Amino acid sequence: MEKRKIEIMDTTLRDGEQTSGVSFSAAEKLTIAQLLLEELNIDRIEIASARVSEGEFQAVKGITTWATEKGYINRIEVLSFVDGGVSIEWMKKAGAKVQNLLTKGSMNHLTHQLKKTPEQHFSEIAQIIALAKENDIETNVYLEDWSNGMRNSPDYVFQFLDFLSTQPVKRILLPDTLGVLIPSLTFEFLSKIRVKYPQIHFDFHAHNDYDLSVANVMEAVKAGINGLHVTVNGMGERAGNAPLESTVAVINDYLPEVSINIKETSLYTVSKLVETFTGYRIPANKPIVGDNVFTQTAGIHADGDNKNNLYFNDLLPERFGRKRKYALGKTSGKANIEKNLQELGLKLNNEDLKLVTQRIIELGDKKETVTKEDLPYIISDVLNSHTYQDKITIESYILVHSKGTRPSTTLSLNLDGEIIEEHAQGDGQFDAFMNALTKIYKSKKMTLPKLIDYAVRIPPGSSSDALCETIITWINDNGKEFKTRGLDSDQTVAAIIATQKMLNVVP
Repeated sequence: MEKRKIEIMDTTLRDGEQTSGVSFSAAEKLTIAQLLLEELNIDRIEIASARVSEGEFQAVKGITTWATEKGYINRIEVLSFVDGGVSIEWMKKAGAKVQNLLTKGSMNHLTHQLKKTPEQHFSEIAQIIALAKENDIETNVYLEDWSNGMRNSPDYVFQFLDFLSTQPVKRILLPDTLGVLIPSLTFEFLSKIRVKYPQIHFDFHAHNDYDLSVANVMEAVKAGINGLHVTVNGMGERAGNAPLESTVAVINDYLPEVSINIKETSLYTVSKLVETFTGYRIPANKPIVGDNVFTQTAGIHADGDNKNNLYFNDLLPERFGRKRKYALGKTSGKANIEKNLQELGLKLNNEDLKLVTQRIIELGDKKETVTKEDLPYIISDVLNSHTYQDKITIESYILVHSKGTRPSTTLSLNLDGEIIEEHAQGDGQFDAFMNALTKIYKSKKMTLPKLIDYAVRIPPGSSSDALCETIITWINDNGKEFKTRGLDSDQTVAAIIATQKMLNVVP
């Protein structure tokens, strides 16, 4: 049985730009348009509203010039208005060939915003459609607030559709403008329209005010809709529009009777580019494109994946150009760590793996996650730490650093079973710590190695909350240099750990 084709119209560059604080430059609009059409294979894109600004005009002109050269011009759409032909003239100058004419889809909007009768509105719309045809511009018609129209003034909606069925219109676009629909109403309203007008092409335009946009999209498809409107990352006014990524995934997995042309493997790339251009950050738990959605955190899940992929579902990350990750933290088990070690090409014996696991759990209590890039540092720190026995231990310390006073440290040291406490100030927290330690050693007529170099680094690719590795170079009384390392999410604590190692490994 041949599948029913669903057109996907992306309106990121028009409706998505209504996201608060978002505005694309002309160059950004062109780049996104090119990716949507060539990388993702979107059927149509709505790129702007007519008459908005000179900048918008130049952006549209840039896109239409490119699209004409590539043969895509009939896939480029512009929102236009019932304005006596001003929008048509604007589109002609900008080189656009498809208008999405904004009209009133509810009596409430028609009566209170336009203050006109249906007959007056329809007459003006007919004039615009005729003018567009004269200028070789194709017309689609938006019924703004259609969903409320179906709830409160269905007779008007059907009167309007009867009128449009007599016009040279290619598509009728049905937006849930205020995001009021639930799945059952979506199916009910669209089914009624589909039955009455089987030959007309209808698009459904969902908003996400109740977090139901994707569910409503599914019901629209089941009701026989011909096209769907989406935005990258679900951008849009208020709670946004139906997200392209989730819409594509749910159609491909759960609506086998229809087909779409979208290249799934490019979804993540385009999503991240739009995030960069807009500064509109993708929530970490956003399906398909969020940072965490293909990350297993619990050790039992990683173990299950090792045993016949027990925690996989149909949303395999490779479909979307991504990879599965296994988080490292306090809920990690050995399986999570082994998965990350495999990616790094590392292998540990069972005893060392237990030690590393315990250290990751300890670090996970201090910070949200430990990254894969942290692992070599942790392994080095743990395996190094068990090559000697701590005879001298730092029992406790208090670091004080406040504006207007010198940093100070109160230190408690266990020196061969004797607890000694000392207080000192310094030019920084670690300097104060070292001054307190020096006082203790002098009181015991002992000398400390001299600190000659201090370096801090974080694993490549890690963020600002990454683990710090502090590497301190010392020189002893015999002139021999040696290094100790400390690892912690706090730089000063990492330095103190490195210092405790020095106290126990002085050559």
